[in-house]
Amino acid sequence: MRVLEQNRTPDGIIVQIETDDDIWHLFNVIETSDLVTASTTRREERIADKIRAERAEKRRMTLGIRVEKIEFSDSDLRLKILGVIENGPQDIGQHHTLIIEVGDRLTIQKTRWKRTQLERLERAVKDTAKPRIVFVSLDQDEATIAVMRQYGLKEIANIRSMRSGKQYVEKENGNDYHGEIIEKLKPLVEEDMPLVLLGPGFEKELLADSVKQKDAALSSNAYVYHTGQSGMQGINELMKKGIGTDVLRKSRVGIEMEAVENLMEEIGKDGLATYGTVEVSNAAAAGAVRTLLILDSKLRDGDYDRMVRDTESQKGNVVVVSEQHDAGKELGALGGFAALLRYKIP
Repeated sequence: MRVLEQNRTPDGIIVQIETDDDIWHLFNVIETSDLVTASTTRREERIADKIRAERAEKRRMTLGIRVEKIEFSDSDLRLKILGVIENGPQDIGQHHTLIIEVGDRLTIQKTRWKRTQLERLERAVKDTAKPRIVFVSLDQDEATIAVMRQYGLKEIANIRSMRSGKQYVEKENGNDYHGEIIEKLKPLVEEDMPLVLLGPGFEKELLADSVKQKDAALSSNAYVYHTGQSGMQGINELMKKGIGTDVLRKSRVGIEMEAVENLMEEIGKDGLATYGTVEVSNAAAAGAVRTLLILDSKLRDGDYDRMVRDTESQKGNVVVVSEQHDAGKELGALGGFAALLRYKIP
C-alpha cells in the first residue's frame, strides 16, 4: 500500500492499493459512517419521452459514499462498500456499491481517526515490502500448496500423487507428481519470495531436488523442514513450534502466531499472562503489559486506543492478530484480548 496524501481532516487520507493484502488492511480501517471516495461505474441519468425509459449505459465517474456496510471477499480478494452517494456528478442520496480491488485509489474521510487505524495503515505500507511465503506440505500421497498472506494462510491447491505403492516409478504412467507441483508453483512464487517445503518422511527432500533440477529460480530461496504431519496441519505445526522462525518472521502472520503460542504457554503454567477486556485494560493501566494482543475484529467494533496508549507509553509491544488464521481463533476463544505481563498483578 502507498499513502499518497495524509490529511486526517477534512480531505482525508488517499491510499493506493498495491497488493491483495492491502484489501484486508482496509477492511480493518474503513467503518460505517466514513466517507469513501473512489472511481466507479454507474448508469447515466437519462430522461426520455417514452413510457418505458431507455436503459442507459454505464460510465466511469468518481463518487463519494457514506458507508453503511462493508464486506471483504476472501475468494476474489476485493472489498464491497455499500452506502449513500454524498459527492459526485449525479444520483446524490441514492445507494451505490464501490468495488475496491488491487490497483484502485481511494480517499477515506473520518470524523476521527483512531490511533490503531493509523498504525494499521503504517503497517500496511511496511508489509508491502515484505515477501509473502509459499508452502508445499507433502507426503508420498498428497501435496498441499498454501500461500501466507498478511491476514492468514490460504490454501491454493491439493495434488495427489496417484502412486500405487512405495516402489512406484512415476515415469511408467507418465504421471509426474513433482512436475505437477512445480507447475502450480511457477505463477505463485515471485522474486525473493521464500518457498517452504515441509512434511514427514523424505518426500520433501526429493521435491527439493526436483525443484533444483527443473527450475533453478524456484530453488534460489527454498527452505526444507521436517514436520510430523502434512497438509494444512503440517503448516500450522511448523508455525506453532517456531520451526523456521527466521523465514516466518518475514510474514506478519508468523509474528502473530508466535505471540499467541507464547501466550498459551504462559496461561498453561499460570504464568505471566492474562486475558479478557477488563483484566487486560487494568494490566495496561498499571504498566504491567509487556505484549498486548488484540483480535483485529475487536478493533473494527470498538475504540481501544486507551489500552494501546497505556501499553505503548510503558514501552510495551502491541500485536494485532488476524481472525483469519488458527492463532486468531485461539485468541478469539479468550475474548479477543490478552497480554503477556512483566509481573503478576492482583
